[in-house]
Amino acid sequence: MMLHIPGVLTPEQVGRMRAALAGADWVDGRASVGTQGAQVKRNRQLAEGSPLAVELGSIIARALTANPLFFAAALPLRILPPYFNSYAGGENYGLHIDGAIRTPAGNGPTLRADVSTTVFLSEPDEYEGGELVVMDAYGAHEVKLPAGDAIVYPSSSVHRVNPVTAGERVASFLWTQSMVRDDWKRTMLLDLDQNIQKLRGEHGDNEATVGLTGHYHNLLRMWAET
Repeated sequence: MMLHIPGVLTPEQVGRMRAALAGADWVDGRASVGTQGAQVKRNRQLAEGSPLAVELGSIIARALTANPLFFAAALPLRILPPYFNSYAGGENYGLHIDGAIRTPAGNGPTLRADVSTTVFLSEPDEYEGGELVVMDAYGAHEVKLPAGDAIVYPSSSVHRVNPVTAGERVASFLWTQSMVRDDWKRTMLLDLDQNIQKLRGEHGDNEATVGLTGHYHNLLRMWAET
């Protein structure tokens, strides 16, 4: 499942983050990947656990957890503190897959990466290239969203970031351990949830919508790990 979530951050939040990041000390992006990823990763990022990364990351984490669509899609159990990266001057990240187990700075509790999220902080017309390309059974899907919007996709997906040939692409990225680890089950639950919301909006609460809501929660009860 790939899902575009608009307006995770307000324009004011994006503006404040961009101003803070403009004077940031970036480090080599290869600091946060393994041997395989380091061979194809060429970008810069905020040092993991740095005060600025923690401050801005907490804003993004709160915005995501408060977003009903993100919650319905990811069903988050734990969220790794968000990272921030920058691509410019041809920087890119070749085909790779995110590591299954992540450990935050300071040796906090490990997290199983089920859901990957990128929150765009640059407008599409601020840079050339830089598309996030996610591969699945249906082919390659290019993603380049407005600032403040997020894309959510399975961490099991092979993906890349195309070279940024002009301008600068700034974004935040993070991983979520879901209460439901199987992507297909999460997809079915999201589809059921969205259709229930649509029926409630059109017809209000009635015997059918209450029954479907019960079905949703019983499936979640059966599949959730907490």
